[in-house]
Formats: sequence, C-alpha cells, structure tokens
Amino acid sequence: MLTISEAVDAQADAAHHKVDLLAKPGLFLVRTMLAGAFIGIGVLIMCTAGGPLVAAGSGFAPLVQGLVFGVALTIVVIAGAELATSAMMILTQGVMKGVIGWLRAVETLLACLVGNLLGAVVFAWLVHLSGVLAPGTAGGTVLAGMVEHKAAETTGQLFVRGILCNLLVCLAIWCAGRLRSEGAKIAVVFACVMVFITSGFEHVVANMTTFSLGIIGGLEGATIAEMGRNLLAVGAGNVVGGAVLVGAAYAYGSGRRAARAADAVDGVAETPVGVRTAPLARVVDVPLRAPRSLDDTIAPSGEHRVAAIR
Repeated sequence: MLTISEAVDAQADAAHHKVDLLAKPGLFLVRTMLAGAFIGIGVLIMCTAGGPLVAAGSGFAPLVQGLVFGVALTIVVIAGAELATSAMMILTQGVMKGVIGWLRAVETLLACLVGNLLGAVVFAWLVHLSGVLAPGTAGGTVLAGMVEHKAAETTGQLFVRGILCNLLVCLAIWCAGRLRSEGAKIAVVFACVMVFITSGFEHVVANMTTFSLGIIGGLEGATIAEMGRNLLAVGAGNVVGGAVLVGAAYAYGSGRRAARAADAVDGVAETPVGVRTAPLARVVDVPLRAPRSLDDTIAPSGEHRVAAIR
C-alpha cells in the first residue's frame, strides 16, 4: 500500500496531466464525454435492475441499485476517462502540491463538466431510442420516480447530499489509489459507491444522464430549469465533498514541490511530469512514466514506479 505522501504525489502528477490534456481539446473532449457516458451506464443499470424489485415492493431495491451502480465508476477507473467529480479531488491536491495553479485547475474542471454533460446527453439519447426505459416498463417507472424525487428536493438538501456523495466517490478513488491489488481496488470502489447510492446522495454527472433521459422522454418534473437547479446545487456540494473533505484534507501538510511551485503561480509547470529534482526525491535508473489517465494513477505499472519520496 502506498503511503499518504506517495498517494498525494501520484494524484498531483495526475492533476498535471489533466491540465496538459486540456491543451489537446479534441482528445480532452473525447475522454470527458466517455466519462459522462460511463456514469450514465450506472443510471441505466439502476433502473433496469431495480425496476422489477420496485414493482414487487421489495425493500432490497435501494441496496441492489447501490451494488450495481459500482460498475460505472469501475469502468471509468479501469477503462480510463476524465470524470469531473474525481477531478475535484485530484486538481485540488495538484494545486496544494504546487504542481498546477488555481486558475488552470478551475478551467480544467469546468471543461471536464461540459464534456461529461455532452457525453451524458448523447448516451441518454441512445438509451431513449432503444426503448428500454420507455413508459410502462419497470425501468421507465423507476426513472420517472427518480426524476420526480430529485425535483422535489430542496436546494439545500441537494447541496448537502452532493457533499456526502462526493465524499464517498473521492474516498473510493483515493483508497483505490493507495492499494496495489486490482481486486482490492475494485472492491473498495463498489463498497463506497454502494453507500452513496443506497443512501440517496446526489452525483452531478449521474444526474446529467437522469435529467437528460427525463427531458427527452417528456417526464413530469424534468425541465431544463429544474436540471440547471439540480446540477448547480449538487455540483457545488460535490466540490465541497471532493475538493475539501478528501482532496485538501489529505494534501494538508504534505508540502509543495519546489521544482514546480514557482511555475504554478500562473498555472504553467515547465518540469515534465514524472521528473523530480533533489532534494524532494532522488532519481533512480528506472524509466519514468507520467500517469496518462485516472486508471494509470490508480494502478501504475510496478516496473515503472518511482522510488519512494525521500
């Protein structure tokens, strides 16, 4: 298992990569749209798997929905995509380590949210065309109930539920980043996701798909105005839960990287990712490899791992 300091350093390198990736708009858009669609898969399986249980009046429906939604975040992690909610934690740690600046972090996060939204809308449109969540189906009934329930929540409730949601989502990514076993990584992701779904907390990217499906399908309570209110309140809560309660909390006291601190003032880091200068680290004769995506950050190849920070 990585130490907390090693894990923060790995996330800081991932933050640097995210900012660099934004310089390639086409590639960044594809990666962010994929993440929005992958999280949409979780919304879909929640409806299709939970539908029959809800129709039967089973009290186990929320638990089953929580268990199956874990596949969505697992796909994001293993396949590799740029998800805004985990980026809230990663970019914050990059700023606190002095690897990137606040302005570039905010710019990258906003671009990530836009890409996630586009991916969610495209995925929702494809699901709508498939008819698997059409009115009258068990899954369609669950979707309608989800939209109605979210529209009935107050803005304050959405904000707090957003905090609690991304606390768990970022804990899933943070814990997985410290582990070395692929099986353990997947297990901790499923466990944390199960808690937030079963508890009814709110995830801004998942809600992009939920409301897109509702608007396209003409469901009651699904309007562009209501979608905007939901995404703003939940997104703000997600920032607090991911950036502050996990990202800043674990990066606190870890110090800045002197080699990049000066460049991070204006958001531009000249030192290539993966290259550290003394006295923060010693260079070893091992090929260095920058994390190319979230899955590389979580599961770096053993033969390319840099020696522990001294």
